[in-house]
Amino acid sequence: MVLSLKLIADKVRGELKGQDRRFDGIFTTLGDAREGDIVIRHWIDDNGVRMGLERGICAIITADPRGGALKSAEDSGIPIILVDRIEFANAFALRWAIKKFAPETRRIVVTGTNGKSTTTHMIYHILKSSGREAYTNTDSKSEFNTLIDPVVPAQIAKEAREKKLEYLVVEVSEVQGWLGRVMEDHAYLMTRAIDPEVVVVTNVALDHIGLLNSIEEAQWEVSGAVRAMNRGIAVLNYEDDRVRSMASLNKKIKSFFYGEGTSVSYRENGIYINDRLSISRDDLPFQSRHFIQNALAAIAACIHLKIPIEDIRVGVSSYKPLKRRFSIIHENPLIIDDFAHNPDGIKATIESVATLNGRLWIVCAIRGSRGKEINIANARALAKTIKDIDYNLIVTDSYDVVDDLNMVKDHEREAFLEVLQEHRIKYTHHRKLEEALIEALNRASEDDIILLIGAQSMDPASTILKKILKIKGG
Repeated sequence: MVLSLKLIADKVRGELKGQDRRFDGIFTTLGDAREGDIVIRHWIDDNGVRMGLERGICAIITADPRGGALKSAEDSGIPIILVDRIEFANAFALRWAIKKFAPETRRIVVTGTNGKSTTTHMIYHILKSSGREAYTNTDSKSEFNTLIDPVVPAQIAKEAREKKLEYLVVEVSEVQGWLGRVMEDHAYLMTRAIDPEVVVVTNVALDHIGLLNSIEEAQWEVSGAVRAMNRGIAVLNYEDDRVRSMASLNKKIKSFFYGEGTSVSYRENGIYINDRLSISRDDLPFQSRHFIQNALAAIAACIHLKIPIEDIRVGVSSYKPLKRRFSIIHENPLIIDDFAHNPDGIKATIESVATLNGRLWIVCAIRGSRGKEINIANARALAKTIKDIDYNLIVTDSYDVVDDLNMVKDHEREAFLEVLQEHRIKYTHHRKLEEALIEALNRASEDDIILLIGAQSMDPASTILKKILKIKGG
């Protein structure tokens, strides 16, 4: 499948600057580019152009040529395709990679505000543990679910060259932005490019405050995955009213519900499929509410892929969660780490931990460089969830471990702490994550529970804890 640059420019709604060429490489990032590849970047400067020249690339697609990039490209003979919306280029790259390298695969898309990473990874694990060849873009830091760069198309090309892929399980972020601009219809564009036979929608909540202004906008963006389908089944969370309503959006497809009151549900003694106990509670690796919700979503998707129930049971019971998805990183005291980064995630995680026996210590990282609104919403969810339980709260900026992209600004810290004060929540505050963790370990007894919650600014916690515990001899 050889394309011309002029044809690619037309497909991505761009303007070709430079000579037309035949393209027979892959779409990829500048750092991974090889001879004949096309690099897709949000922005590029003359240094990037020179790097591309050294690597022998075919062309560059960008929305923002900076400095002397255009002149450097003209002088070196590297064509540049200028686009207004880089997401069109990345959607085209994804569609092209699937069509060229994995056209016979069965494809599943998972989206939603919370739980999509665990759900995606569990579907992938069920398939892999039963001997099926599958690819997923989900990783512990959710770096590849954005699909706003060409990493996933490049990964698909690489894996398909090494083995015959049967399934693509693709996590699609429900909302994306760049430099404060919401990339409208992100889930729609990427799902349309993937052309899945199954789309799973976990839930709708307001996470990307600043990009979206209302829960209705969030619902519309999430629903894009359902609206984009040309065939197949939408697997929908029946317990979420907004997700349930998506069943009427697309007449080309059928809908299947999971959750309480459906044919895939959880009862006191385990998970039931068609009123039969299929996975006992004792076989579930975790019993938290949000883990069970994710398991139900994964099971429902696999049912529609016609995976045998026994393979599903073995896959779920042997599942090990992604890093920072309700991960147990120490015992005595029990330390649980979770990537709870928005109001619904904070509420669900704390409620799950509160059912365990033991005094609860919460170490919560403020979200840095994400604005006041999300921190006010997170602080409100935290305050309302812990007000009626026995808690000890430690708040941190993680100043000692974050980069500039995650640094807590003064107004973000003040907004977060003011909400706690308004709700009369007792807390201690540390600028440094290490100091917050030391306080929790020094004050907690062996029978207590320490819960670590937060987004990127809590990521280094497990590494720091290992160092502290080694010094303490724990």
